[in-house]
Amino acid sequence: MPRFSVIVPAYEVSAYLHACLESVLSQSFPGLELIVVDDGSPDACGAIADEFAARDPRVRPVHLPRNEGPGPARNAGLDRATGDYVLFLDGDDTLTPGALQAIADRVKETGDPDVLVYGHARALWSGETRREEHTCRLTEEGPAPFRLDDRPGLLTVMTVAWNKAYRREFLHREGFTFPPGCYEDVPWTYPVLMAAGSIATLERVCVHYRRRRLGSITRTTSRRHFDVFAQYDRLFAHVDSRPALAHWRPALFSRMVDHLGSLYARRGRLPLGTRAEFLRRARAHYARYRAPGGPVRPSRVRHALVRLGSHRTYQVLSAAVRGLRHPSRFVSLLADGGRRAALRVHYRVQRLLPLHEDRALFSSRQGRGYECNPAALEDAFRTLSPGMRTAWVARPEHHHTLPTATRRVTPGSLAYWTALARSKYLVANTDFDPRLVRREGQVLVQTQAGTPLKRMGLDLRDRPVAAGRTDFARQLRGADQWTYVLSGNRHSSLVWQRVFPAGYETLEYGQPRNDVFQRATSVDVDRLRASLGIPEGAIAVLYAPTHRDYRSGPCPTLDLGRVLRRLGPRFVLLARAHHADGAPLVESPGGRLLDVTGHPNVERLCLASDVLVTDYSSLMFDYACLDRPIVIHAADDDWAAYEAARGTYFDLRSFPPGAIARSEDELIDIFTTGHWRGSRSTQLRAAFRERFCPYDDGRAAERVVRRVVLGESDGLPPFASLAERHPVPSAAARHTRSPGPVPSALIRVPSPGGRVRVPDTL
Repeated sequence: MPRFSVIVPAYEVSAYLHACLESVLSQSFPGLELIVVDDGSPDACGAIADEFAARDPRVRPVHLPRNEGPGPARNAGLDRATGDYVLFLDGDDTLTPGALQAIADRVKETGDPDVLVYGHARALWSGETRREEHTCRLTEEGPAPFRLDDRPGLLTVMTVAWNKAYRREFLHREGFTFPPGCYEDVPWTYPVLMAAGSIATLERVCVHYRRRRLGSITRTTSRRHFDVFAQYDRLFAHVDSRPALAHWRPALFSRMVDHLGSLYARRGRLPLGTRAEFLRRARAHYARYRAPGGPVRPSRVRHALVRLGSHRTYQVLSAAVRGLRHPSRFVSLLADGGRRAALRVHYRVQRLLPLHEDRALFSSRQGRGYECNPAALEDAFRTLSPGMRTAWVARPEHHHTLPTATRRVTPGSLAYWTALARSKYLVANTDFDPRLVRREGQVLVQTQAGTPLKRMGLDLRDRPVAAGRTDFARQLRGADQWTYVLSGNRHSSLVWQRVFPAGYETLEYGQPRNDVFQRATSVDVDRLRASLGIPEGAIAVLYAPTHRDYRSGPCPTLDLGRVLRRLGPRFVLLARAHHADGAPLVESPGGRLLDVTGHPNVERLCLASDVLVTDYSSLMFDYACLDRPIVIHAADDDWAAYEAARGTYFDLRSFPPGAIARSEDELIDIFTTGHWRGSRSTQLRAAFRERFCPYDDGRAAERVVRRVVLGESDGLPPFASLAERHPVPSAAARHTRSPGPVPSALIRVPSPGGRVRVPDTL
């Protein structure tokens, strides 16, 4: 029989569940069982629990048929627990290293008490950890174990189930279970402490409690906060049924009033129109459970607020405070400058006018041309929703890339702010503007720009070189505006949910920009190659390295001229610098070395090429959808520098999409020997596609429009399996060359002059 049973209820915490379970299983104390209760979670929580159970016999997954809430989920775990002591841990929290050993030592030292209360720290989204302010109550000095009457100050320690270890026999004897609903810890914690015959404390921080910005009930706007009244009804019914507990009523009453007052005072908890109702019910509870002579601390103001129960009085006082602050806001508005202030006023006025239900605004990388996922969705919006009027935010130098049916909007203009305020649908792969306020009824679709290999969002907090001057608080305020976030695979979903914690819904539909890979034909490929100057029969290598945060401008790690000379006249190299580098990879393109940095559509470059060579660019995930060869160039020293500066989510060298070259000579050898498209490369690519391209079957944009615009949640197009997909083959795969001399056309490849001509359609 294990010493500890750790029970983890899991609901919509898939982005954090791995870390939670690993923190338990990596404990140095061996005698444990881990019971993971999938509370009917719609995300990957159940699958994660099963994966851990498959590789570790200490894990026991429990799957509830529907969502019951944290209380019933914990009860389900309790029913299956076999350990001497039971610990609870929420699915987004973690045990600190060595926590179980410290708990085991303290339990043994204090003679197996009924309850052991230990410390915790709050893990904020900013990366800080703050120890619980009432840690002083957990001092280990003095007699141990003890009863609650000896140290009543324990009632002020945070009222949660996960900061205690409970002797299972004690819980079973007293018949303790969790009630349904939110704030279920209230009628659990107080009765447990009052009933315990022996209590001990441990000052050590054993739990890191994640303060999620959104997602948990305590930080969500919902009527579920009204459940708190039923929980206090249960608590006082428990006390009233046991006369020996009557002396605890004044302290419990004081805690209740302070709790209700804090819930009312916190902005964003109660839905609009319900605050007055909440305060009336709080006043009724005050009158019902008031203990004569009871204390009114810790907050006299909150007690007065709950006792009076006047929502109107609170509104008057709040309005007075806002009035005192108004002059400073007025001065600030003047300081912004005339035009800027006028635009802000214009935007505020426009937000008061009705939304245009038939209008959608699109943007890519804050004003670039018609590209990426927003471009694919813009086309799908007009195709699948007839009558939809679309506009694209682009700087003037990119206006030529836009379709004629799409209105052009310049960033920061009057038309831009009007469209931002009045369009029902806002679609972008970056944020529009930090001053954006998503209106009620507006839908903001954050498409992201592909599958993340490099660290993103909050994961850059400890990467100062990569983070630069990133304002993470501002970044998260932008995420708060998102309604939906698109994802191409489970890996992306888990990353986005963790590094951009907000209240959006994740749509695992695939990447809309990759739809073209399934729709294009061989005729399209030939036309694209001709427009780029790639002669028939040539093998086109697309070289697309990623940006280095620790370097200024493009710094190719390959001598492209030497590589081409060694590969021979059959090969043409398309060199594309990352958009963040601001300059091409080659100074003097020509012949078989073509600079395609300025080409507005990377998907068309992928279609025109036969093989991709990259280092750590996320383009590899999209290119894998084409099922064409990929070669990774990752020198050991370069990988080490990139990993140290930016960081990655997995070791690409251990799970590559194709052959790996650790030097320039090795890259040349991979091509000259044919390994770039050999059987081993094909096997690696197949495994990579299975993991990262499960939904890219050519209908991602259609799914998004049907779900977001047409409101269809059921009956969306089913996903085609990898075996059922037939992406357009490369030109090299279609043309089998016979032995013989190289045609002269392959030696003298024409170089397109001026701006690259782009076909209007595929």
